Amino acid sequence: MSSLIDSPDSPRLEALCKKLAQAASSLEDGCDWPSEQLDWCAQAGVFRWFHRPADGGLGWNEADLCRGYVALSRACLTTAFVITQRVGACRRIAGAANEKLKQRLLPPLLKGETFATVGISHLTTSRQHWKKPVLLATEEAEGFRLVGSSPWVTGAPYADWLVIGAVTEDNRQVLVAVPTDQEGVDAPPGIRLAGLTASQTGPVHFDHVLVPHADVIAGPSADVMGRGKGASTGGLQTSALAIGLADAAIDYLETEAQRRPNLAIPASRLREQWELEYERLLRLAIEDEPSAKSRLRQRANSLVLRATQVALGAAKGAGYVWGHPTNRWCREALFFLVWSCPQVVADANLCELAHGPDFFT
Repeated sequence: MSSLIDSPDSPRLEALCKKLAQAASSLEDGCDWPSEQLDWCAQAGVFRWFHRPADGGLGWNEADLCRGYVALSRACLTTAFVITQRVGACRRIAGAANEKLKQRLLPPLLKGETFATVGISHLTTSRQHWKKPVLLATEEAEGFRLVGSSPWVTGAPYADWLVIGAVTEDNRQVLVAVPTDQEGVDAPPGIRLAGLTASQTGPVHFDHVLVPHADVIAGPSADVMGRGKGASTGGLQTSALAIGLADAAIDYLETEAQRRPNLAIPASRLREQWELEYERLLRLAIEDEPSAKSRLRQRANSLVLRATQVALGAAKGAGYVWGHPTNRWCREALFFLVWSCPQVVADANLCELAHGPDFFT
């Protein structure tokens, strides 16, 4: 019998998530990397969910992908987050017009034999206020010469390939694939974060790294991120992960409420809100409503922050001790305030925190 998880309803997904949840606390030391967890996902075919059968994938639709992300993040947010960055890199490669590059890199990536990650935040949400690009690409006869840094790259010390965005001197953008063992690439261990430190997220430095034309994914163009394929979920993956983490916290609260009646009302209220946002998530995976997706992100951020803190309050002093899951969930929830957070979403969340829980009513 195949061990592949071929649908989000598969009992094999439930079994995988149970293993991930049991191992999640082991990633709290800061110097870890979820290598074993990613191996489990590779063996289960998780990396193939996101690609067309023509490319060797399983061709899951966007609603099923969101359901899969919710399940994974409910079990282990670190593993789920690393997978989003892996998927971002692989989808950009799969959507490239460069067929030779795709044929060379994609098959081993989908099998889990190699690992790719992505560094593009400085083209979208990070360092946008800087006058000069943080990563400059100078075009030469042989390709593009990279000088500078990509500030936020996940898992770079463990990656075989980096999908990196850079800006040319005439302010165009280019997306390239760079092997991590190339001379001039420096991928140090990730920064110690409030949560998700095991994702090994931090800057990657490029010291006059030459990228040949054969490794160019897209560009140069005015808006390389808006061209081709690469993130067809339209940002829903971030909301899906927030909803998944909120589900874990609410489930904990519901379990506690079975023996502590005073928790029944907050648990019920949070579950009602969760079900509403989950339904919105699945609907927006089918319908193209950019403004609604932005509102969902705001609400998902709010829900995960509140649900995890209520869970910590229910756990009392035990939850404040390092190693308790509610402690970890609260720190992980803060990540959604800064991860790939468009200004309109950031502003809305800041206003809610300043004005109180009636902000969205």
